[in-house]
Amino acid sequence: MSSNAPVVIEVTRGPMVESRHLGAAAVMKIDGAVEAAWGDIDTPVMARSAIKPLQAIPLVESGAADRFGLTDVQLSLACASHNGEPAHVAAVRAWLATIGLSESDLECGAHAPGRLPIFEAFVRSGSKLTPAFNNCSGKHTGFLTTAVHKGEPTRGYIRREHPVQQRLLGIYEQLAQCDLSRAPVGSDGCGIPTIGVPLRHMALAMANMANPARLPDARAAAIRRLRAAMNAEPFYMAGTGRFCTRVNGALKGVVQVKTGAEGVFCAMLPTLGLGVALKIWDGGGRAPEVAMAAILRHFGLLTDAQFDEAVMPPVLNVVGLKVGDIRPASAWLGGGAS
Repeated sequence: MSSNAPVVIEVTRGPMVESRHLGAAAVMKIDGAVEAAWGDIDTPVMARSAIKPLQAIPLVESGAADRFGLTDVQLSLACASHNGEPAHVAAVRAWLATIGLSESDLECGAHAPGRLPIFEAFVRSGSKLTPAFNNCSGKHTGFLTTAVHKGEPTRGYIRREHPVQQRLLGIYEQLAQCDLSRAPVGSDGCGIPTIGVPLRHMALAMANMANPARLPDARAAAIRRLRAAMNAEPFYMAGTGRFCTRVNGALKGVVQVKTGAEGVFCAMLPTLGLGVALKIWDGGGRAPEVAMAAILRHFGLLTDAQFDEAVMPPVLNVVGLKVGDIRPASAWLGGGAS
């Protein structure tokens, strides 16, 4: 991280700023021009789940989605970091049955729903925890669907050398316009490879998804179909109360946003032909949504009222009284782009 990282989000308590979050963000055009940038956009960042829409491209481009009659629900799930709500789990299980597989074929592992009300409902239901509850189970089912369609092994599909992952690497290289052969590689929370890419190139990949005019026809058509599914079925790519669900549902055809772990967020802005990638350097979860909403407002895609509705609630104490705010730092977007 560069030493000149700007403060992008402030957390207040009473009259003072109590905490500050440093970050960086890039907004790119498809020709590689920087539309706006704040902070260090050249240090590699692992996108984590923020590029799931990109990872869903082969599902449509290969013909697998058409072969198995997938709807916007399944395509949205393929892009999802979902809550593990009953509708999410049921949809994943039904999709697996459609392709002749089961949860035992998912290699993402199982974890309980992370959001408290949904976790409480899960515990009360007495349900058995299975891989379908994993927030990445839709993405993994998409991987399996493509493998089945192409006659590839389903076992080991999360490994870097598997055709599923090699295919994704090639797509990421094309859209980000960079050589990833020597990029740092780690293992994501769900087991697939995650690759270190500078925010500049991550945002460029999103720009090419926002405006796929330079891409082959089949790839461009797949991207448009996935973007439309994220807007048409926003619940399935996140869930009740989630930022991604609210924004993608409210700004249909205008914005498609996707969160990732460790403070990463990406967005496609098709009406402007721009891609966005941001990173909050401390990796916390409370600042990225506010930062993304602030960028959308900065580019005129969210009104002040929509911004207030979209971002996280104010800081509350235990008895429910408002004691502060989570807000964009006035010196960040107020000072313009670097």
